[in-house]
Amino acid sequence: MCALVVALVGGCASLPESSSPQAIGTLTAGAVPTSAPAPEPGREPDRLLDDFFEASAVSANRHQAARQFLTEEASGTWDDGARTVVADRIDTLSGPRTADTAQFTIRSATAGMLASGGEYQAGSDTFDAAIEMARVDGQWRISKLPPGVVIDRSAFLNTYQQRSLYFVDPLGGVLVPDVRWTSGSQDQLANQLVQLLIDGPKSALSAAVSNELSDDVSIRGPITKADGQTSQVGVGLGGIRIDFGGLQNKGDRDRELLAAQVIWTLASAEVAGPYVLLADGQPIDTTKPDGWTTAGVDSFDPLGSTGDGVGLHALASGTLLRVDEAETTPAPGYFGQARNLRSVALSNDGTLVAGVADTGRPAPAPSSTLMVGSYDGGAFPVAEGQSITRPTWGADDNAAWAVIDGTNVIRAARDPSTGQVSVVPVEATAVTTLGNRITELRLARDGVRAALIVDGVVYVATVVREPSGVYSLTEPRAVAIGLGSDATSLDWSTGDTIVIARVATDSPVVQVSVDGSRMDPLPSRNLTTPVLAVDASPETEYVADARAVFALNNSDPVGDRYWREVTGLAGVKAVPILPG
Repeated sequence: MCALVVALVGGCASLPESSSPQAIGTLTAGAVPTSAPAPEPGREPDRLLDDFFEASAVSANRHQAARQFLTEEASGTWDDGARTVVADRIDTLSGPRTADTAQFTIRSATAGMLASGGEYQAGSDTFDAAIEMARVDGQWRISKLPPGVVIDRSAFLNTYQQRSLYFVDPLGGVLVPDVRWTSGSQDQLANQLVQLLIDGPKSALSAAVSNELSDDVSIRGPITKADGQTSQVGVGLGGIRIDFGGLQNKGDRDRELLAAQVIWTLASAEVAGPYVLLADGQPIDTTKPDGWTTAGVDSFDPLGSTGDGVGLHALASGTLLRVDEAETTPAPGYFGQARNLRSVALSNDGTLVAGVADTGRPAPAPSSTLMVGSYDGGAFPVAEGQSITRPTWGADDNAAWAVIDGTNVIRAARDPSTGQVSVVPVEATAVTTLGNRITELRLARDGVRAALIVDGVVYVATVVREPSGVYSLTEPRAVAIGLGSDATSLDWSTGDTIVIARVATDSPVVQVSVDGSRMDPLPSRNLTTPVLAVDASPETEYVADARAVFALNNSDPVGDRYWREVTGLAGVKAVPILPG
């Protein structure tokens, strides 16, 4: 008998510059679980092994569907909970075979790992494992296999669905998505998601968010429809009823935050309301005895845009411009009068501006200066360097972040009471050790994550505020594995999706999930490479290509989705600017 071998050998399967990133999941549609095949009588061992991997995607009852393909002894010892490998493609290599035994090696490039709680961890290793088979009553069955589950990526996407849990940002006003993958039927989903909320955020987020369902919070009795029915819960209409225990010490604000977490987690998973939320049998809010709707927590809408009233702006010829439907006008104040701006960022509420200006001084003097000021007033310099990245604003609208000379991450923090700005370093060792130079840093609108480009590679890091007041970038993870060419610009579309411009003639703009589980090329119709900059909102992506500024409307039908030139910037070489 051969020894069992499971090895992860370092390697990277990336796309050539001329190839399109391959979608590894749809952006919105949930997958529908498929029925797993039962072992066919007389099946040859290699074909039976293929069927086993297909059945392994169905996780119900400890992978009972897959256990049908094992011998009784192997089924009793198989640890299916050890780990789940999501494989790009599973190749089966035949080994020694006799009349009653067969040996195989399975090999695949790893797309990712599915950890406990449905957390997807992107990866690019090579997976190898040895499997043994034996005849049992004339039928081939798997007699030895390594612990854990291996799932082909296509089967994974057919049986698992991407969901977002929502936790609370440090300021207590924004919901932060925590992407998970779940399987099972729709009537199990509400219970799965609420239990995952109680279990808490993934470890990479735990230091940066709070959870009103933590500590002693529990569920009293089953989750039912709003009228108490226990069948088809979360399917179609009928609402949801959840009775929580452990809320005795929570005030009105904490209960509202709890409601926001639960309602938006369920609503984003298409579990419809009304949401009857109780505490020990009584409404958690006496003004909502018949339940909540999303309208009751609309200020926490994860897809809401805080900068809706600010509008699109652009940087052209070193000047900040406001873009209207048919024309552009210089912004009021310093930034609309300047002629030497290299990049600009507007605060989420549009009242403050941070911009990088050309000093005009010859080397070795610093060639760039970070300017901070009001939208309609003056500005003053706060930092200098040979290079400064495009600034980005934190969620509280009082701190602009940037990277000086590729490695020094700073916050230019404004005191709201005095207007004074102090520049403080951000602890970024976890990021700077990844490469030589940070060329882009963009904060998510919730302020809890940062997307970065380091030496052309895209990473997502968690933003943690230490008790001392120092901010840190922690837990960086590569999320655009297989991008195929260097990333040049990026921005957050939503709290769990990033839009990336890359050095490529084919599919120069892609959309990537925050956990790296999927990468989808956006349409390239009308674009002329290179794409120089990207800015995004939940509704629209904007890019500056070699000719002009273009917009992609996310609500357009799939078949009619293409980049349209921004009318107010027709014929103007500019960079689009949205708040944030």
